[in-house]
Amino acid sequence: MPLPTRRVRFAYPEDLEPAWNPRRPEFAFAANSVSLIMPHAEPYFVRVTRAALPELEPEQRAEAEAYIRQEAQHHAQHRRFNDLLVARCPGLGRLERWMAKAYGWVERRHGLRFNLAFAAASETIAYSLARWTERRSGDLFDGAEPVPASLFLWHLAEEVEHKSAAFDVWKAVDGKRRHYVLAGTTSVVLLAAFTWLGTMVMLRHAHRLASPTSHVRLAVSAVSLAFTILPDLAVSARKHHHPSQFADPIMLSTWLRAYDPATQTIPLWSTGR
Repeated sequence: MPLPTRRVRFAYPEDLEPAWNPRRPEFAFAANSVSLIMPHAEPYFVRVTRAALPELEPEQRAEAEAYIRQEAQHHAQHRRFNDLLVARCPGLGRLERWMAKAYGWVERRHGLRFNLAFAAASETIAYSLARWTERRSGDLFDGAEPVPASLFLWHLAEEVEHKSAAFDVWKAVDGKRRHYVLAGTTSVVLLAAFTWLGTMVMLRHAHRLASPTSHVRLAVSAVSLAFTILPDLAVSARKHHHPSQFADPIMLSTWLRAYDPATQTIPLWSTGR
């Protein structure tokens, strides 16, 4: 089945606080930092995938075009969410400009083949993040504001759904594993660096920068996440690997089926469900 396009409309509260999960504010800050990256990384993936379309077979081209449409929806929703974050925490504006420069430099500095590898490896990282998040969804999202929680879960669910799309484009155009390994390393470093910086900015804004509890929780989560992402990335760099060999998280895949195209809505995350 081709990838569907879900035009979800999230009604963000105008008074949305960056600490949208009071039980785990440091997790909310880390998730917000990843959200800030999206309007810079995802248009990059869209551009390089679109540039590769003429080199694809018709069936591959249709899948790539569907992937582009999903990425465009993610970009739009995160842009609206990020505007609210920056309004509440102005220090994030400078960080966003750094993100734009960094991802823009990577795209300009390298050719199409590396950029496609970068998109493919980044999607593997996103799949791993989705798998890690689903296993901890109750701990991470219970007690959270339902709209931002649902935004992240919807995005991660679609990352699982199109986990093979960017990989297939890269494989059709290039397929050189050394490009993939280098691009994957670059993607991990950028993601880790900007997530850490954004989290620190928001901790400072919330007067929690000196909180030992927040730093211990962040360190534990970072180690746990590394032990999910890095093995998946290493496996995905093997010669005969394909992302379809990764098992889909059940909850996220099932939740997507509840999308209602008539109302452009998806059930919001509810504590304990």
